[in-house]
Amino acid sequence: MKKRFDCSRLPWTLEGAAPYLWAFERLHHMGPSMEVGPIPARVPGSVQAALRQAGLLPDWHVSGNSRLCEWVEHRHWIFRTSLPDDWLRGAGRFELHCEGLDYSGWVLLNGRAAGEFKGTHVPHVFDLTPLRRAENNVLEIVFDLPPRWLGQLGRTSQMTEWKPRFNYTWDWVPRLVQIGISGPVALERKEGPVWTGWRCRADADASGQGVLHLQATAEGADGGRARVWLGRDGATVREEIVPLSVLAGGMMWRDLPVELWWPNVEGGQPLYEITCCLVGADGAVHDERSARVGFRRVEWRACEGAPRGADPWVCVVNGRPVFLQGVNFPPLRAFFADTPPEAYRERLETYREMGCNLLRINACGFLETETFYDLCDELGLMVWQEFPLTSSGLENWPPEDAASIEEVARIARSFIERRGHHASLVLWSGGNELMGALDGSKEGIGKPCDLSHPMLRRLAEVAAMHDPGRRFIPCSPTGPRAHSDPTQCGKGLHWNVHGPYGWLGSPQEARAWYEKDDALFRAEMCCPGAAPADLIRQYAGTCRPWPPTAANPYWRTPTAWWLDYEKLVAMHGREPSDLEEYVEWSQAYQAEVLAIGMTACKARFPRCGGVLLWCGHDTFPLPINTSILDYEGHPKPAALVLKKIWRTRPDELVSGADIRRGADTGTNR
Repeated sequence: MKKRFDCSRLPWTLEGAAPYLWAFERLHHMGPSMEVGPIPARVPGSVQAALRQAGLLPDWHVSGNSRLCEWVEHRHWIFRTSLPDDWLRGAGRFELHCEGLDYSGWVLLNGRAAGEFKGTHVPHVFDLTPLRRAENNVLEIVFDLPPRWLGQLGRTSQMTEWKPRFNYTWDWVPRLVQIGISGPVALERKEGPVWTGWRCRADADASGQGVLHLQATAEGADGGRARVWLGRDGATVREEIVPLSVLAGGMMWRDLPVELWWPNVEGGQPLYEITCCLVGADGAVHDERSARVGFRRVEWRACEGAPRGADPWVCVVNGRPVFLQGVNFPPLRAFFADTPPEAYRERLETYREMGCNLLRINACGFLETETFYDLCDELGLMVWQEFPLTSSGLENWPPEDAASIEEVARIARSFIERRGHHASLVLWSGGNELMGALDGSKEGIGKPCDLSHPMLRRLAEVAAMHDPGRRFIPCSPTGPRAHSDPTQCGKGLHWNVHGPYGWLGSPQEARAWYEKDDALFRAEMCCPGAAPADLIRQYAGTCRPWPPTAANPYWRTPTAWWLDYEKLVAMHGREPSDLEEYVEWSQAYQAEVLAIGMTACKARFPRCGGVLLWCGHDTFPLPINTSILDYEGHPKPAALVLKKIWRTRPDELVSGADIRRGADTGTNR
C-alpha cells in the first residue's frame, strides 16, 4: 500500500548564510547566526522569490536590478518545514520524492543527513525511514553554491554541470541564477507491493485504430496481478487483468475503438485515461498509476524534391501531411520554479488561438512541466523537447568523456519516463546548435554534429530503447549546413537550418532572400521588434529609454545584438520623432519581414516542412527582442500578421505584403 502526502501544503521557511556556517554551528553546538531569515517560502519556489516577497531583493525586471541579486548565489540556503506526526507513523518505508531541486545540496531530517543531491534535470528520492521520530520531525533541504558559469558563451565540451544554462545570461535574459525547489515535493509511505516502474505510450495504426503500449514493474508483489483500464469520461474502452510478468515484459493492446488526437487547427484532441492497479495476492489494490493519453499516428516523410538521404521534414499526422508552424518556447519566467499553472494556460491558449501547432523546448532550458504538457495535450500543441546540450559560441562540441555521456543518458531516460506518455510530444532532440567547422574540426561553426559523435549516438540508443515509437534527431540544426546561404541554394545543403537572424535589409531585399530559399525546415527564424513604448519606460528604472542605441546601457542589456535603430533611420531617411514612432517602425519591420519569410516557406509546402520562430515570447522584459509576444503576453503586430498566415492553407496563401496589409500593424498599446 502506498500513501502520498503533498509537502507543498505545509508552511515552509527559508534561511541563508555564508557557506557551511549552518553545519559548523551544529557541529560545535553553537547558537544559530543565520544572515537571512527565517522568512516565509513557497514550495515549489525559488530562493529569489521568497527574498523579494520579504523585501530583501529588488524587482529584478527593472533595468540594472538583476545585478543587485547576484549576491544570492554566494550563500547557502535552507528550506525548512515540520512534517505532521501522522505522516511518519506506522510501518513501511518513508521516502521523500523531489521532482526538481536546483541545483545541489543536502536533505536532512531532524538534523541528520538523508542524502545529497546534484542535478536539476532529474528527480531525487531520499529514504527518511531510519531518521524519523515519533513526533516533531523537521525536514530541511539545504542548497549549496551553484556553478559559477554556464551561460551562453564558452565551450560546450567543458559545460558538464547539468543545470539550466539560460539562467546565467543568454541574449534574451540577464544573469538570474535560480536556486530552489523547482518541482513538486511529496512524502510517500510504502508498505507491501508497490509499482517501481511504469511507462505507457499511445499510438494509432494505419486504419485509425488505437494501439496502447504498457510496461510496468513492481516489488513485493509475488502472486500479484494488474488491473488495466482504458476509458474516457468514465466509459470503458477496454479492461483486463494480467499477470505482472506480462507487464514487466511489456504488453500491447491493438484495435482499440478510439477517436484520434489531432494537432491544433487539424481536428479535435480527445484524451483517454489509462489506469493500472497493482492487485496483491489478497485481492486488495496496493498501488495505482494513471495517465492521460491521446491516440495518433505520427510519421515523417521526405520533403518534395529533397536531396537523396536528407532528413524527412514533412510531418504526417493520422495520414495527413501537416505544415509545422509555431515558435521556440522559452521559459515563461527566469525563475521558472515560480511559474503558476494559470500563466501556462494563458500563454498556451494564446498560441493555440494564433494557429500554432508546434512548440520547441530549447536545450538551454529544462524539461517542461507536467502542467505544460497536459495543456499541450488538451490544446493540440505538438512539442519538440530537447535534452540539455547546447551551443556555447566559442566552441559548440558536446562533451565526449564517459562520465558526461552517461550522465546525459540518465537525464534522457528520465525525460522519457516522465513525459513519454503525452500525445503532444512528437520529437526528441539531442541538443541545440551542436556543431563544428565545415572542415570537420571541432572548433568553428557551420557543420552540425551527427550520430558519429559518441554523446549523440548514446542518446539515440536511449531514445530507441525507451521510446521507440517517437522520432529522435541528434541536434538542431541537422544536415550538411547549420545555416542557409543564398549563394549555396540549389545544392542540397540546407536541410533543417537555423536563421536568418536580425536585419535582412529592406522588405524588398528580404523578399529576394526568401525567394532563393531551399531549406527543408527552419527550426529557428527571427527578426527583432521593439517592445511597446509603455513597457520600455516601465522597466527602464533610472535608465534613460531614449535613444535606443548601443551607447545607451539600457538597450545593450544583456546584449546589443538586436538593435535596429540606425538601420531603421537609414531606411526611413530620417530619425523618428519620439520613442512611440521608433517602436512603430521597429514593430512594422518585424511584422513585414516575418510575414514575407513565413509566407514564402509555407507556400513551398511540401517542399518545406515547416518553420519555427525564435522566439514566441519574452522571458524577461527586454526593450527589444525577437519575440512576437511581449513580456506581458500581448501580441506585437507580427503576431497578428502571423495569425492570418498560420490560419491560411498553404495553397491559399497570397504574398506576405498582402497579408500584412490585412492585419493591424500599429503598436499594440
